[in-house]
Amino acid sequence: MPVLVSPRIPPGRLSSSPQPSLPVEDGLLLRPWRVTDAPAVLSAFSDPAIQHWHMRRADTEAEAVSWIEGWQSAWPAETDIHWAIVRPADDGDDEVLGRIALRDLAPAVGYAECAYWVLPAGRGSGLAPRAVGAVRRWAFDEETGFERLELVHSVLNEASCRVAVKSGFSFEGVRRRGNLHADGWHDMHVHARVRGDGQSG
Repeated sequence: MPVLVSPRIPPGRLSSSPQPSLPVEDGLLLRPWRVTDAPAVLSAFSDPAIQHWHMRRADTEAEAVSWIEGWQSAWPAETDIHWAIVRPADDGDDEVLGRIALRDLAPAVGYAECAYWVLPAGRGSGLAPRAVGAVRRWAFDEETGFERLELVHSVLNEASCRVAVKSGFSFEGVRRRGNLHADGWHDMHVHARVRGDGQSG
């Protein structure tokens, strides 16, 4: 069937280069995940505040390694993009503070959903909005080519709502029964930011 529009992000544009690392204020970095980060992932998914908003948990480092390997393979497949939020160390033993991702990529229309979590050591410092800002700047760069990023969270997740607002993602509405959590169905707030929205945040 003929396609009437050219893809916003042509196939292979992303995966033709290594996944980039992105600087964040205060000397932090978004970098691709390493299997050596598995203890941090296991710790994250043992944290009640993180578990509450997710559908899965990791019980062993082997499971965490499997997740990381899946995150690593998503870049060449151009399906998702996953970064560890770290405080770099000269010896390579970076402190992992959280995770940020662009999920459910639709390169043809330049769409992705932004998702994140922050470990207790990184909370209360504005880390999530700064990480979202770094990813947004990279995604909307013309050489990357995204047009729309969404940020979706449970209507009960007030912390994520604050992150969305601080990051300049406009509230667009409620997706009823939009996601299933361990305690049942949740209505979801939908926030979005599109190319051409303000440059701050």
